[in-house]
Amino acid sequence: QVQLVESGGGSVQPGASLRLACVASGILNNYVTAWFRQAPAKEREFVARVDWNSGLPHYSDSANGRFTISRDKPMNTVYLYMDKLKAEDTAVYYCAAAGRFTMKAEDYDYWGQGTLVTVSS
Repeated sequence: QVQLVESGGGSVQPGASLRLACVASGILNNYVTAWFRQAPAKEREFVARVDWNSGLPHYSDSANGRFTISRDKPMNTVYLYMDKLKAEDTAVYYCAAAGRFTMKAEDYDYWGQGTLVTVSS
């Protein structure tokens, strides 16, 4: 069993940076951990994922070049560093874990409660 708890959300202005953290309880070996986001009235969308064992990342087109996903094994924590934030990045950001390398939300077995990011001037 894996439990995920996100933190780090908040309200920022366009162009600002923010770092989200997701602390996991339970063993993440052989898991893929990811960040998804869901804006109001929109479906949940994939942002980035990282293989827990290798650290290999993968990004959505909207995140590529602005966001960085990483994991800290000793701290059992996954981070999402977001740079040059835009209004369209406003959403609830969720951390998730899956037993395979996937971008589909339905394939993820464990989810956090989410943390709200608001980008507004």
